[in-house]
Amino acid sequence: MRLSPLPQELLTGSFTSSDAAACGVSRKRQRQPDLAIPSRGIRVPLGGDATTGTYLRAYTALDDASTLTHHSGARLWGYGLPRWMQEDWKIHVARERDGSKPRRGNVVGHRLTFKPGEVVIHDGVRVTSPARTWLDLASLLSVDELIAAGDSAVVAHGPDFPVPRAPLATIDDLRRIVASHPGMRGVKTARLALPEVRVGADSPQETRMRLVLARTKLGEPVLNHVLRNSWGQPAVWPDAAYPEHRLALQYDGGHHSDPVQATSDRKRREMTERLGWTELRIFKDDLEGEKPFVLEKVRATLEGRLRRQASGDRTQPVEKVRERTVVAPDPVGFGATTVRSR
Repeated sequence: MRLSPLPQELLTGSFTSSDAAACGVSRKRQRQPDLAIPSRGIRVPLGGDATTGTYLRAYTALDDASTLTHHSGARLWGYGLPRWMQEDWKIHVARERDGSKPRRGNVVGHRLTFKPGEVVIHDGVRVTSPARTWLDLASLLSVDELIAAGDSAVVAHGPDFPVPRAPLATIDDLRRIVASHPGMRGVKTARLALPEVRVGADSPQETRMRLVLARTKLGEPVLNHVLRNSWGQPAVWPDAAYPEHRLALQYDGGHHSDPVQATSDRKRREMTERLGWTELRIFKDDLEGEKPFVLEKVRATLEGRLRRQASGDRTQPVEKVRERTVVAPDPVGFGATTVRSR
């Protein structure tokens, strides 16, 4: 039997039974196999292309008091979360303390106190603000996991980057939210994590790389550092850098095995070397264990540079040699490419 089509406005994500009824969809039609029923009164079209926000929308549309929090709020904001939390798809919903705790299938209910500005509407969903979401996670995450979530909240890239990015929250926002909830569960973890939150890390792996290095004699690498060519134009954007040693660190995830990405990586490395820097690629395995191999890789690379300098190797960057240069467009987006002729 052919199913009657659903109204277009119900195909974009989750919806409530009452919304469906208002659109003329019968109860029988709402129980058909093309609709999932994750919780009482909520329907989700199967096979759609719903975003995180539209998938979760119905959970706050059930009433005027329900707010997404914790894991669910973090997913909506796109925070970097540990794997165990990514795999937990229970929906966290809260109401004010003077209300009842949400109780329904696949939902973890909370009763919380929210101060002005701590609940916002984002992507059509009522959710805790970025800073408040981070603070709520403090009761569930370790210090390092919370630092990574904080990095993803404050990450920003300026106009010199290929894709400028504004932060969801600032470090000052995180400081204020911690100060305004001195007795809240998890606030001690938040206080420990806050001093190590930095602007510029795009993933939890990049945060992990930074923390591993920062806690040794190698010192903390710089984030958001831009390598410029001889005309002062942005050319390479390392994930982290030791500018004094002209060492650029690039974290390579699984997508870097893609042929197109591999070509882009090769051109990036060539540009880095032409600018007189050394590129060091860091992989997932390099960050694992009690003594991550990244420490040995960085230490060996720095020692190698120092030995070459001590032996009198003062090779100038290619960008600085005495040749006529012109600016040509770079097809992979690494800024201008130097074209030289004698």
